[in-house]
Amino acid sequence: MDEKRAFLTERAAIIGGPYSQAVIHKGIVYVSGQGAIDPCTNRLSLGTIEEEAGLAIENMKIILEDAGSSLEKVLQVTVYLINMKEYVRFNNVYKRYFKGVLPARTCIEAAGLPLGIRLEMDAIAYT
Repeated sequence: MDEKRAFLTERAAIIGGPYSQAVIHKGIVYVSGQGAIDPCTNRLSLGTIEEEAGLAIENMKIILEDAGSSLEKVLQVTVYLINMKEYVRFNNVYKRYFKGVLPARTCIEAAGLPLGIRLEMDAIAYT
């Protein structure tokens, strides 16, 4: 299938912005930025970097699995932190989810993120 298609799962956070939760094209899943939105309640859940990172990765995991992929198939991750001083604490959460052959990754400090979240993450994976 060469045509790109939008992907949506009701099990992960749905913000309703002008973008797709994910896009699938030629067996590659492009997951939009995920943040501290509780996938069960679909509500913002601000907290520590550990709590917010866990929510972001859980949303990513749900989207990937429902799209026919997984965290193990992630090729690349981009992480935006509002405070690089939380980098080590973020990495401690990240390492609980990503093992084996780790994805390529970029991590940058952002001046501000939507809704007051501490981090946002997007990913590219294969199916």
